[in-house]
Amino acid sequence: MIPMVDLQRQYKILKTDIDSAVAEVLNDCRFILGPNVSELEKEVAAYHGVPFAIGVANGTDALFLALKACGIGEGDEVITTPFTFIATAEVISQLNAVPVFVDIVPETFNIDPEELKKKITKKTKAVIPVHLFGHPADMDPIVDLCQKYNLRIIEDCAQAFGAEYNGKKVGTIGDCGCFSFFPSKNLACYGDGGMVIAGNEDIAKQIRLLRNHGSAVKYYHSAIGYNSRLDEIQAAIVRVKLRKIDEFNESRRANADLYRSCIKRDGVILPAESAGCRHVYHQFTIRSKKRDDIMDSLKRNDISSAVYYPLPLHKQEVFAGQRTTGGELPVSEECAAEVLSLPMFPELSEEEIQHISDVINNAP
Repeated sequence: MIPMVDLQRQYKILKTDIDSAVAEVLNDCRFILGPNVSELEKEVAAYHGVPFAIGVANGTDALFLALKACGIGEGDEVITTPFTFIATAEVISQLNAVPVFVDIVPETFNIDPEELKKKITKKTKAVIPVHLFGHPADMDPIVDLCQKYNLRIIEDCAQAFGAEYNGKKVGTIGDCGCFSFFPSKNLACYGDGGMVIAGNEDIAKQIRLLRNHGSAVKYYHSAIGYNSRLDEIQAAIVRVKLRKIDEFNESRRANADLYRSCIKRDGVILPAESAGCRHVYHQFTIRSKKRDDIMDSLKRNDISSAVYYPLPLHKQEVFAGQRTTGGELPVSEECAAEVLSLPMFPELSEEEIQHISDVINNAP
């Protein structure tokens, strides 16, 4: 069986360091906002060349707290993509703001700046571009639009730690960059975890306050906050993996190149990598009108695959009764009917990639 991601392989490589890091936390017995959280925040900030990083409980909270710290509230419109995990839009609704869905560019599956331009209104207060599957969104025109209309940019980097756009790491281009350390992510812990990076001290201070019950000093509360603290054990695990992230991302990129050289099936569209972008391939996602046939063939050969995402957010039942806007978004709907993500992780072998490719090439 070839899984979508094999966490055991990576654990075996890092076992000594991870076990030691976890043991140190257990011996130290400082489990909430301990030294590993503080050190990880410093290390992530340094990696991105930004002054502030704040560890939070998960990637969803990272987005929620970033939006709230940026002043997003009831009635505000926030533009984003419908072709993403629901968390991206869910947090907008949780703040009683309005998700405005904009269609995507088919080559990268990311938000289309030309379509974004058409959806800006007087109520628009922010944009959440998603660097989907590890490929950066086209940020220059998004930044230009947001500067013109005085809009906040909250980058959803949940699948793209270490990806780059025109020499800048994703997460450093907007007001905030939001990361998830969910176990399957390219930088991951062994539970839930997240991080927000920011260049603005006031925003960072507000997120830090909100994540801990609105408290900057123990038992003194200046705001209604939340319980969203990155776990100390998870922070220790991420610190071990952070030291290897560039190496792991390069392995993903090498695996993607091998897939491209091995998959020869007519009608299969392989993932693009735009000029100036450094894709980190959290997913290797192909498109085909015979997606279901390919998926069936993979399954018969004990090869995992997955559809991310089968139903765009603007078509989801949960948003049917909400004040969302967007209308028909044909590119997102077409992609949802054709996308298929293949096994992708740094430890995937050349033989496995060749076997997966052969099955795809010979599928009905």
